[in-house]
Amino acid sequence: MDIKLINIGFGNIVAANRIVAIVSPESAPIKRIIQESREKGVLIDATYGRRTRAVIVADSGHVILSAVQPETVANRLGSRDSNDDV
Repeated sequence: MDIKLINIGFGNIVAANRIVAIVSPESAPIKRIIQESREKGVLIDATYGRRTRAVIVADSGHVILSAVQPETVANRLGSRDSNDDV
């Protein structure tokens, strides 16, 4: 089994095959997901004190906060997939 990793900013790396969703933190439902994750102890803050720009939801139920735009994370995920064919 090949594990694909993507950089989510500041040298933090996430297993790409575990990602369920990459969303913006602006909406109320996403803010609620962040708060509930914090209370459950499954929130991973990888922003290094910067503004949260992307919320990554993993299949394990963990929620990861990133200071990188969702589009950037998605592009990194997409570029990793296209490199597999080479």
